[in-house]
Amino acid sequence: MKKKYLVIIMLYFIFIANAQNDKVINWIDENAITIEDANPDTQLSIFNDNIPKRFADAKIFGFGETTHHGKEFFDLKAKFFKYLVKSQDVKVFIIEDSYPSESGINEWISGGKGDVKTIAKNFSIVPWYCKEVVNLLEWMRNYNLDLTKEKQIRFYGMDIQSVKNINKEIRDLVNKYNIPVSKELLTVADKCAEKKVEYNKSTDWADIQVPKLNKIESILLNSKNGIKDDNITEFNSVIRALDYLIKYTFYVQNNYSQDRDLKMYENVKWIIENKSKNGKAFVWAHNEHINYRGFGNYSKRNIYNLGRHLKEHYKNNYYSVGFDFGKGTLGGYTFNKDEGTKWKTYQLKEPFSKTYAKTLIQAKEDIYFIDMDKALNSNAKDFFNTKNMQLVNGGPGYNPKKNQLYKQKYSEMYDGLIFVKKISVPNYIFNEL
Repeated sequence: MKKKYLVIIMLYFIFIANAQNDKVINWIDENAITIEDANPDTQLSIFNDNIPKRFADAKIFGFGETTHHGKEFFDLKAKFFKYLVKSQDVKVFIIEDSYPSESGINEWISGGKGDVKTIAKNFSIVPWYCKEVVNLLEWMRNYNLDLTKEKQIRFYGMDIQSVKNINKEIRDLVNKYNIPVSKELLTVADKCAEKKVEYNKSTDWADIQVPKLNKIESILLNSKNGIKDDNITEFNSVIRALDYLIKYTFYVQNNYSQDRDLKMYENVKWIIENKSKNGKAFVWAHNEHINYRGFGNYSKRNIYNLGRHLKEHYKNNYYSVGFDFGKGTLGGYTFNKDEGTKWKTYQLKEPFSKTYAKTLIQAKEDIYFIDMDKALNSNAKDFFNTKNMQLVNGGPGYNPKKNQLYKQKYSEMYDGLIFVKKISVPNYIFNEL
């Protein structure tokens, strides 16, 4: 008899769970905004007709990705960036890459020399070496061609993990204008640019070097006072490059996720305040950077990320859009003694259990946008307010031998969510470089 009651209780809870699941799916089918396709060159017609108010009112748009190796994520972000350029006059594009990537790309998208086969060489982040990202840069170039510089799209890197040749920029400026920076200080800049990050190793590198770099900055600022207006831009560019070098040197000593994200936030804030004429910008990065809750793998610790800094500073002017998916092809790097580092792809035939995706994939549309405000004021709010698993893949991508699922709560992370039922790997162009 006791066994019979247990079976009845189990069936009851299964019935309740299925009923709640059906309620969520029905709400999504009725209220989510359909995105017609992942083609970056087609219009967001349905979204434009149903644009969430807070999206329309925002100025800074953070668009994420649950893996750095998702073609559909890249194409959809390109699609939304183009939409925002045309509908909201967003002309500042900021990506999870470093300062050295900027000059070559800005020159090219402004009509300068180069071609699509080589432009990706400017990136320091490997996942951007793909046709999806380069095609977006080519679109920016075509958009800019007939516009004055003041109206053109500009490209910026916010990351601090690469400072290649910044020391050379400093030396070139010093030599050109005969600036009184000593050889000893220039050598410090060289050493800082060449210094490698040794993760999880204690060092006092920044404590020793940053004051010396600050001295270089002080000399450059003083020297700028006597420079003609025509050359001020050149000075400002090198001073900004030096600032990235200082932040990188700080990161060498303090190489934790929150430290990197703090410096990315400082860079984004500076770019918006100094380079955006209308205070608007598009930020392209991983979900873990653009969400405003923090890092999923540190869920038990109160650690700030880029998105959290942006939300606290810009309030509702910052709009965070996260991505999730159900199934498809996942790419990633693996390492073993026999094969070394090797790129592999894996087929995910269905969502992982106990994930948001397990429910979201059951909706009728292949790609859709959820306005979180609307979701949290509906009978589906409990689903979005409950912690569930989400896959989190960074630069190395997917590795089936590692736990890459983290419990997170959508309602605390995103203003909007884009769900893609099936993803694939980007069209990488390593062999063309």
